[in-house]
Amino acid sequence: MATIERVLLGPGPSNPYPEATAALCAPLLGHLDPEFLRVLDETCARLRRVWGTENARTLPLSGTGSIGMEAAFANFARPGDVVVVGVNGLFGERMVDVAGRYGADVVRVDHDWGQPVDVERMLAAHPEPSLVAAVHAETSTGVRSDIKALAAAVHQRDQRALVLADCVTSLAGIPVEIDAWGVDIAYSGTQKCLGVSPGLSPFTVSERAWDRRVKRPPTWYLDLNLIGAYVDGTGGRTYHHTAPVALIASLHAALGRILEEGLDAVHERHRAAGERLRAGLADLGLELFAAEGHRLPELTTVRVPDGVDSAKVRQILLTEYGIEIGAGAGAFASSVWRIGLMGHNARPDRVELILAALRRAM
Repeated sequence: MATIERVLLGPGPSNPYPEATAALCAPLLGHLDPEFLRVLDETCARLRRVWGTENARTLPLSGTGSIGMEAAFANFARPGDVVVVGVNGLFGERMVDVAGRYGADVVRVDHDWGQPVDVERMLAAHPEPSLVAAVHAETSTGVRSDIKALAAAVHQRDQRALVLADCVTSLAGIPVEIDAWGVDIAYSGTQKCLGVSPGLSPFTVSERAWDRRVKRPPTWYLDLNLIGAYVDGTGGRTYHHTAPVALIASLHAALGRILEEGLDAVHERHRAAGERLRAGLADLGLELFAAEGHRLPELTTVRVPDGVDSAKVRQILLTEYGIEIGAGAGAFASSVWRIGLMGHNARPDRVELILAALRRAM
């Protein structure tokens, strides 16, 4: 079968870093091989640096970012617990669904799509929630919410409440400081700014949250109490499941590349690419969707111009230029484009490529 080459500039998987691809293709190690366990430990240590945390229980869960979301509610939301969720896009909606499936008493705080989560409205939603959850970088709208301000406000009012952040599209793209911000539980995905193939969910839990965990959640696979090979901070090993060794080796390589470049430099590269893309889209007469001042540099949402067939333009980009951008989500499926400049794609040549191709396609 011939290889199909694409430049992935949508909200889904991004083109991986070359180092990650090389590691993914290397000969496999056994999941209990001492060399793999060394790589796993080093991967967890590198994740701590990228997350900005000292949390001992920082690990790559076996599954995409959705596994991280599910694990968060399975292990930290009991039936009847009040969970306040900020909903300003598709993944806030998904949080509501997942939390409800685990029996939580969910209080949703709705916002217009494209707007950030409002801290005061989140606080006013319930006086004593067990958990407050929001999406840091909403993949469906390209908007950033202030998780630092939200966590500070929640903890100032009630030391018992836990704060959960979805960082699937933010980790390694914009600053994330778990310890400094006071976030208790967070998850991400590898396929976006980390520049690795889909299949892992970086996850981190504070000691404060760990003390409040569900001792026997209604899921075996996502029971953090059982995943000893990942989360046992004592150095012991408890077999739980066969780790996806190639994906972890790939993540290990990508994290090494990111840390070698320097997190500040990586964030700046994403910022500069996003800024140039927004300027170029404005030159094309296109209107941005996400609220000004809260736009993600790594994922830009733009309104489809009147009279332009969204699907046809995306098809032209795909078939004639090998470029894949995303359609909008939900009610905005045909009226918004989502253009991702994540990880290896956050480069000037990618910006110029999409702007030139989009100009021709329209």
